[in-house]
Amino acid sequence: MYLKNSKIIVIKIGSSLLVDSNKRIRKKWLSSFASDIKKLKNKNQKIVIVSSGAIALGCKKMNFNKKTIKLDKSQAIASIGQIELMNLFSETFTKFKLNISQILLTLEDTEERRRSLNAKRTFENLFDLDFIPIVNENDTIATTEIKYGDNDRLASRVAQITDADTLILLSDVDGLYTKNPKIFKDAKLIRKINNIKKDLKEIYIKGVNEYGSGGMQTKIEAAKICQLSGCSMIIANGLYLNPISRIIEKNNFTMFKPKVSKLDARKKWIISSIAPKGAIIIDDGAKRALKSGKSLLAAGIKKVSGKFKKGDHIKVLDKKNSECARGLSSFTSDEVIKIMGHHSNEIEKLLGYVSKSEVIHKDDMVEI
Repeated sequence: MYLKNSKIIVIKIGSSLLVDSNKRIRKKWLSSFASDIKKLKNKNQKIVIVSSGAIALGCKKMNFNKKTIKLDKSQAIASIGQIELMNLFSETFTKFKLNISQILLTLEDTEERRRSLNAKRTFENLFDLDFIPIVNENDTIATTEIKYGDNDRLASRVAQITDADTLILLSDVDGLYTKNPKIFKDAKLIRKINNIKKDLKEIYIKGVNEYGSGGMQTKIEAAKICQLSGCSMIIANGLYLNPISRIIEKNNFTMFKPKVSKLDARKKWIISSIAPKGAIIIDDGAKRALKSGKSLLAAGIKKVSGKFKKGDHIKVLDKKNSECARGLSSFTSDEVIKIMGHHSNEIEKLLGYVSKSEVIHKDDMVEI
């Protein structure tokens, strides 16, 4: 089973799984979901949950009709609902001794490299602290122009940032069908998709598979992002109790296989980045360390060229000015100038604040 070998799993749940059509909170379902998460955590798997529901819970508290609310009002309702949503998660997950945190993201946070890198580090630190990040789109500041519009694509971006192995989209159907199963009895579940263009050639997605608010089209868009990120994606029915256990036991879902390996996707992203903003010249010892798969530390840096910000794409050159690597800097060029040639334990004193020890983390670097 794919989930068994997944070290990092992102799970997206829609508001219809948390609140039913009568505006009742599905507490029994959430409790069964938490039970599933506990099982995954017991196998040392890292979990991220992408959840809708802030506006739905805000409307429930204020007794408003979601369909009649304008954007500016919905931002205020989302602000009210965020507390309700996190209280609901906290109350349920605490019973299973699961620690949770909240991350609010907008489209810009994942599209802009520096913010994306900051988000990645936050996720990594939360994993180290044994916390489960619960991600919501920041509806309180999102506008029509910058909104994801659905959490399927947000979830795929989160999967990309966290280097997840699998993304699970919990839907109201078992997966992607050849026809709309609610209308056609001969509709067949498509169990595996390797090539979206080729495998879905005969299927008119928009016409036959419009489920939920996001619809199946947004799930296909999410799958495209995952396939290029080296991440598997599953569309499965989340309406049942213990939805994750059901995926594992019943094997009844649609699986989108990645086009490239996770490592290749990351390398491609770094190598194909826009023109590097600057360069760092390193000594022979640092060059040997890079070749053996280590991160770049300040001690091995001899010179800094150009002006760059934290998260910018930079070149790594050896003493002969030959490019030996490219990567994303954890520091600004001014900070690197202050700390170059010094040991990691001196960085805090030199900069006057706590910072990372790696100038370029090994995961953010590609050897050339």
